Amino acid sequence: MKVYGYQLPAMSSLILWGLLWEIVGRAGVTFFIPPLSDVLYTLYTVIGTPAFVKAMSETAYAFVVGVFSAVVIGVPVGILMGKSRLLDELLLPWVNIFLSAPLTALVPVLMVLFGFGMKSIIITTTLFAIWIIILNSRAGVMQINRSLVDMARSFGASPMDAFFKIYFWAALPEILGGIRIGVIRAVKGVIIGQLLISIVGFGALFELYSTNFLMKHFWAVLLVLFAMAFTISELLAYLERRVSYYAAKR
Repeated sequence: MKVYGYQLPAMSSLILWGLLWEIVGRAGVTFFIPPLSDVLYTLYTVIGTPAFVKAMSETAYAFVVGVFSAVVIGVPVGILMGKSRLLDELLLPWVNIFLSAPLTALVPVLMVLFGFGMKSIIITTTLFAIWIIILNSRAGVMQINRSLVDMARSFGASPMDAFFKIYFWAALPEILGGIRIGVIRAVKGVIIGQLLISIVGFGALFELYSTNFLMKHFWAVLLVLFAMAFTISELLAYLERRVSYYAAKR
């Protein structure tokens, strides 16, 4: 970030927003925004408690399994859609519908089909993440130079060889971009699932703290979620930059 021509260190914007948060909290503008220092101290006091550890493990499990399922299903489907025009015409309208539709409205349907347990929460997380992964994987394949595919065929590459050695690697920058956005959407999906389907994990803590107006605790848990999403997003962004030469070679 630059201010009046001076390059500020990384994360400066977060520090500025943290200072603003502290000022607003100390000013007592609203009860719902406590000072950031108080929130951090509250986080320090609760982060090792059994309730927080249990909530963290439940949320992390649903998040990891949901994102893994979205990647394992979404990347191959997106690559196949980019390869096959017929499959693309069959699936693309549905992918766009689910990407733009309010997926929260599907939660009651998932509850009826799969019950009120962890399975429904994982499926909700997967549904929030998978559609953007499919679209980005499809877009990456459609950017591939067809000469690469023709070369693979001329050397006798099987469809499986072309899939893993040509399509996947050539579309990798877009795939990672889709996964990065999907991870952010998955954070919303896992919390919505824990709030609406089964009050467990961080969803249970949000419910407990909000109903009892424990705003310091509420914001402490929210900070953990923000940190988790931000860290994973930045890691994937770093990987995108590392593999950007694949896009140049196309």
